[in-house]
Amino acid sequence: MAIIAQLSDIHLAAGRDGGMDDDSGPVRALRAAVSSLLSLPARPDAVVLTGDLADRGQPAEYARLHALLSPLPMAVYPMCGNHDDRDEMRRMFADHPAVAATGTGPGAPVQYAVDVAGVRLVCCDTTVDGHPHGHMSEERLDWLEETLSAAPGVPTVIATHHPPYPIGMRFIDDLRFVDPAGFASVISRHPQVVRVISGHAHRATVGSLAGRVCTTCPSTYRQLFLDLTQRGRAAVTGEPAGFALHLVGEDGTATTHFAPTGNYRPLMDVE
Repeated sequence: MAIIAQLSDIHLAAGRDGGMDDDSGPVRALRAAVSSLLSLPARPDAVVLTGDLADRGQPAEYARLHALLSPLPMAVYPMCGNHDDRDEMRRMFADHPAVAATGTGPGAPVQYAVDVAGVRLVCCDTTVDGHPHGHMSEERLDWLEETLSAAPGVPTVIATHHPPYPIGMRFIDDLRFVDPAGFASVISRHPQVVRVISGHAHRATVGSLAGRVCTTCPSTYRQLFLDLTQRGRAAVTGEPAGFALHLVGEDGTATTHFAPTGNYRPLMDVE
């Protein structure tokens, strides 16, 4: 069984002077998330970062991110969100073979596939330059089709930043994955896809697309206020930060756990 941890919407933010405050909320929150992963009885085989890793796409933000993730002994797979800068992220993670292989051209999509303990993790780029919403062009969909066709018998998890299903919260759905029909059409042709995981929503949610279970991950920093009214309210809340763990078996069974950040030890044994 493969265990894939998911951290999302980290939003490391440099100050106006370009420097990083090591006592800032996002930095402390990421430290806590890393500590939480290291305290798990069964450590994940890999960690995927589903976008909005930096708040403004500044070099100092990615440099600090890279350093804060360094205690993790397992592979870490970064992805872009609408707050990220592809080129800056690619430059900082140039030591990462999968990221480096995405190309050197300015603005090239950061998308790749890797093997994690016998499970395929396919990281898609849904970002649109200069816009907060998500979309996959025909070129990116062709890449996804080709990538999935290359390993039809391997259980596969697809990761995106923007969720390809409605969340029900106006603030997020206004910044949605635009026209996910093409994406749905591709995954519908590939039964090995057992889960689609996303970020962006700053909440744990479960939905579906093309008959597949889809999830979003809590933010390591701030959660969005759960307002499902038609007008909705864009606000953050004091709910705890968290992360997701995706368990995928060799037979393609998949289970997702959502956990709050922290080191929660057993209070008592249960008969």
